[in-house]
Amino acid sequence: MSFIKTTEQASKYEHLEKMPVGDLLRNINNEDKTVPLAVEKALPQIEQLTQVVVSCLKSGGRLFYIGAGTSGRLGIVDASECPPTFGVPFDLVIGLIAGGDTAIRRAVEFAEDDREQAWKDLSEYNITTNDVVIGIAASGTTPYVIGGLEKCNNAGIATGCITCNQGSPLAQVAQNPVEVVVGSEFVTGSSRMKAGTAQKLVLNMISTAAMIQLGRVKGNKMVDMQLSNHKLVGRGVKMIMDELNIPEEEAIALLEKYKNVRKAIEAHANR
Repeated sequence: MSFIKTTEQASKYEHLEKMPVGDLLRNINNEDKTVPLAVEKALPQIEQLTQVVVSCLKSGGRLFYIGAGTSGRLGIVDASECPPTFGVPFDLVIGLIAGGDTAIRRAVEFAEDDREQAWKDLSEYNITTNDVVIGIAASGTTPYVIGGLEKCNNAGIATGCITCNQGSPLAQVAQNPVEVVVGSEFVTGSSRMKAGTAQKLVLNMISTAAMIQLGRVKGNKMVDMQLSNHKLVGRGVKMIMDELNIPEEEAIALLEKYKNVRKAIEAHANR
C-alpha cells in the first residue's frame, strides 16, 4: 500500500479569509464531528495497545509518551494529569517532547528531525523491558518518534503509536499501532485541529482505562485523586457522604484525618 499523508491534503473549504465568523465556527464544528467516528474505527487497535499498557503497568513498568510539537505536548498533558486524577506516582506515566521542556511552550527548531535524541531522552529514565513506549505523531513521519521506537524495539521494549495517517512509517515501526484517519484539516495541514483532537481522545481512553484496570477508580469515582484545592476537597467530601451515607460533618472529619477518599471510606467500613 502506498503511503498517502491525508493530514496534509488540501482542505475541503476555500477562501477561509472571506468566511464570516459564524460560518468559520460551524464548518470547524462540522469537521470536528467526524473525529469520534474515526476513533471508533480504530477501537480494536486501541484495545490491543491498552492491553499492552495495562500488562506492563501491572508488572511494575512505566508508560512513556514521546512526540514532537502538538503531539508531544498532548502526551505531556495526559501524563501530567494521571497523578492528580488517579493518585499514582509522578514517574509512572512520563511524557517526553522533542527539544525538551523548552519545547512545551515554544517550538525548538529542527528538534523533531533528530532520529537519535528520543532514545537519549528515554535513557535518562533508565528505561527497561518492563516499560512501554507510545510514539505520538499525527503525520506518522516524525524522525524523533520513529527513531525512538526503533531503538525500543531493538532493546526488547514494548512499543505503540498514535498517528492519523494509514500505513505510515511510524505505524510500520510500532508493534501496536493506532491509526485514526481523520482526513484533511479545515486549515490545510494544521494537524493541531482534528488530528490533535483524535490523539487527545485516544490518550484519554488509554490512560483512563489503564488506571481503572489498576484499581484506581472505585465504582465510577476518582477515590485516589489528590486533594490539591478546595473544589477537589469538596468533591471528596461528597464522595464519602454518598458512599457511606453519613452527614457532611462526619465526612469532613474522615477526610481531614485520612487525607484520601479511599482510605477514609475503608477506615470507616472497617470499624
